[in-house]
Amino acid sequence: MTAGESPLQPKVDAFLRYLRVERQLSPLTQASYAHQLTALVVIADDLGVAEWTQLDVSHVRSMATRSKRQGLQAASLALRLSALRSFLDFLVGRGELKANPAKGVSAPRNGRHLPKNMDVDEVDRLLDIDSTDPLAVRDRAMLEIMYGDGLRLAEMVNLDCGHIDLDAGEVRVVGKGNKERKLPLGKSAVAWLRHWLALREFFAPEDNAVFLAKTGKRISMRNVQKRFAEWGIKQGVESHVHPHKLRHSFATHMLESSGDLRAVQELLGHANLSTTQIYTHLDFQHLAQVYDAAHPRAKRGKS
Repeated sequence: MTAGESPLQPKVDAFLRYLRVERQLSPLTQASYAHQLTALVVIADDLGVAEWTQLDVSHVRSMATRSKRQGLQAASLALRLSALRSFLDFLVGRGELKANPAKGVSAPRNGRHLPKNMDVDEVDRLLDIDSTDPLAVRDRAMLEIMYGDGLRLAEMVNLDCGHIDLDAGEVRVVGKGNKERKLPLGKSAVAWLRHWLALREFFAPEDNAVFLAKTGKRISMRNVQKRFAEWGIKQGVESHVHPHKLRHSFATHMLESSGDLRAVQELLGHANLSTTQIYTHLDFQHLAQVYDAAHPRAKRGKS
């Protein structure tokens, strides 16, 4: 039986109309709900559920298990269960269900993925841009400040000329939650910012942005991502280069050199120390690899 032939489908259709007419959700969101609920209707039919009033917690758990067996990853499974909870809340609100059996069922947690970073040699290769082309000079300045201060992409794009004091070697950054922090600029970043700012006027600036597109407007985040990826290829960097990878590399290299977690937290603008602590795991992984490769007692059991 297809979802369209199922006795469960009319209630789903009513919910989708509610999302479209009353909630006025975007077409993309509506399509996502429809996709997830159609898949759930098929599974519910297979489980012998003829009416939504028959659905209980054990059914919901079975739906989650079957979805996982179909190859659904944790994030997609969480999305599917969220769609089911919203739909069943809708039925509860209409008095068609007494309680929502999906409330007590949660998707498995996503594993915490460690960020990937470049090693120092890769960063040096990436930053070895020696060109008089104004766009290349701009890109080198962006790469220098991104890696030199571990900025978020939005923080760098939103920099205005008044945020930078090259004589003092400082930059003022407005981060998440509109929180402001002051960061030191390294010598290389200062040098390339001076070089870029001397060329900036040729772009006929339309606002006070530090970094401009060819049009004279503030450069977009998408443009930065594209340019960084292109430079990674040009400079022979094996891994894909993107702005967040430079931020990760900054954090990892700072921790490896200083071991000062609190200082790195301040530099990155993390509200919670636990967010910064992920980089200690990266550092430990590196140390463990060195240990396994070099220490005689790590080779126990090997012939």
